[in-house]
Amino acid sequence: MPDWEKRFRAPRVGLPEWAEDAPDRSLFVSNATGTYELYAWDRATGAQRQVTDRPNGTTDGVLTPDGRWIWWFSDTDGDEFGVWLRQPFDGYGSSTDGSTGSGNTGDGSTGGGEAGEKRADEPAAPGLEPSYPAGLAIGRDGTAIVGRSTDEEGSTIHVVPPGAEPREIYRHRESAGVGDLSYDGTLIAVEHTEHGDAMHSAIRVVRLDGSAVAELDDTKGGTEELGLAVMGFAPVAGDTRLLVGHQRRGRWEPMVWDPLTGVETALAIDLPGDVGADWFPDGSALLVSHDHQARGELWRYELASGELTRVDTPAGTIGGASARPDGSIEFLWSSAERPPQVRSTSGRTVLDPPGFKAPVSVPVTDAWVDGPGGRVHALVQKPEGEGPFPTVFDIHGGPTWHDSDAFAAGTAAWVDHGFAVVRVNYRGSTGYGRAWTDALKHRVGLIELEDIAAVREWAVASGLADPRRLVLSGGSWGGYLTLLGLGTEPEAWALGLAAVPVADYVTAYHDEMEALKAMDRTLLGGTPEEVPERFAASSPLTYVDDVRAPVYISAGVNDPRCPIRQIDNYVERLVHRGAPHEVYRYDAGHGSLVVEERIKQLRLEIDFAQRHLSLPSPSLPSPGRGPAAADRSEEPRARPE
Repeated sequence: MPDWEKRFRAPRVGLPEWAEDAPDRSLFVSNATGTYELYAWDRATGAQRQVTDRPNGTTDGVLTPDGRWIWWFSDTDGDEFGVWLRQPFDGYGSSTDGSTGSGNTGDGSTGGGEAGEKRADEPAAPGLEPSYPAGLAIGRDGTAIVGRSTDEEGSTIHVVPPGAEPREIYRHRESAGVGDLSYDGTLIAVEHTEHGDAMHSAIRVVRLDGSAVAELDDTKGGTEELGLAVMGFAPVAGDTRLLVGHQRRGRWEPMVWDPLTGVETALAIDLPGDVGADWFPDGSALLVSHDHQARGELWRYELASGELTRVDTPAGTIGGASARPDGSIEFLWSSAERPPQVRSTSGRTVLDPPGFKAPVSVPVTDAWVDGPGGRVHALVQKPEGEGPFPTVFDIHGGPTWHDSDAFAAGTAAWVDHGFAVVRVNYRGSTGYGRAWTDALKHRVGLIELEDIAAVREWAVASGLADPRRLVLSGGSWGGYLTLLGLGTEPEAWALGLAAVPVADYVTAYHDEMEALKAMDRTLLGGTPEEVPERFAASSPLTYVDDVRAPVYISAGVNDPRCPIRQIDNYVERLVHRGAPHEVYRYDAGHGSLVVEERIKQLRLEIDFAQRHLSLPSPSLPSPGRGPAAADRSEEPRARPE
């Protein structure tokens, strides 16, 4: 087995979530079976068990505060549209509903069950129809606050008491969701965009009957709209403080707000870059996550004194962190060179999955390039030897996301095959201040491509990249930028690899989930009917007849974010022109949670690149075993074995 496949197949675990009132009970995600699924872990006994087992995987799960129940979101083959189900933590009949000891499950069946009797999953919120999820919070009495989103209803929020019918307390056409529920279960923090700007949320705190308590809205009263984010209520009885992320100083940072008194407390956390935070379990301090120039670190901030102390973590990226009741901190760490590990400041091993370990890759180096909107940060990995190399510009999705010094099996695979890989944090990316993120307006797609072009020119001039073998690649928004770049800069790229892309922006808008419609209206300033010229200028379909490079497209047939019909529209134009292309469709949504499917997709991409760039492929099957050099739409959809 080549190293690049080992990196995908090596067992991985995510950062464990633990029940607030039963900290020995944890829930985590792992690919141990070859598909990413949820696992329960009893720290007291060391026992672990697989919670979910579905063909296309499961990653969305929540523990109730008492640790008795596991809620998980059940969609259909990755379409993200479904309902919440639940099962007892131990998988049998020992758990009871809420914290009262009642055996009533709330759906007419009887809880409990005899010892040793496996409990089937049951509806967690009976009476709620399928939807896209929009947040979930569960109280100590078993009451759940469930956020939903549908094309027909917009955003709705429901209170679901144990054994009672759901009660709707919020409804709006614009995007909204559940942020958190207070410790005593009386206050709900709601993030909403009723003002119509999907990139900058406001916060409303309401009671369980839906009546408003307080509003925090930074989109009003100034020359610029600023966003807010719910970070969580204080985890202490009688404490109604809410930790809030804000952008008032040009970057994300936390403050404390008490919605009952209206008091806002600024925090003296003077670190460059974006700053996030979460509570320590006793509410006396904050666990601060600091992201700057594509690296992450952790700090402890004492609320009483304002003392800020750095937590000892290696250089790289922190993928998540949690403060435990004993004061230790668990965190998910990786670097471009080193695979992910769940570490603890206690020095103990948190979770060490059985089986072989993923091989290391090469470290990342930084490049800062002058672009039309300012200095652009790029991350570079390259194989041994002297350049210039065939180079993959691997463009991140989002667009409100950023690449970092983190392990990526796909990137490492390209390096193993002799390619340099360049990742660009273009305007629109997070992590470089609010102005950099908010620069992405109206000229959507074209702005990002200007920054990518600046980095491309640097890569060629520096001797890193072979100008005849430049590959534009990406998934989701990165796939969209790939197709747009191939059409608007047809002479610059030798090849394009687009995974789950936006290809026809107008059709994508009409077919995508409601929350993304709201985002597109914000980015482009209206609907396709209101600003048709902007949608046309930003749509890859507009430029498809100018594409000269061979194009490889992969798409999930159940994808609600980049739906399949708009991809088919683009492919039909390629077919009509006789343009060189291949299309691979698979039976999942916005990507796959099945390890072998991920390997298959990357193998096909590498094979496509090697054939069209006339490069050797010693570790890959011959072209005859790969995809035909034509549309693969007639092939069977890929299904996990």
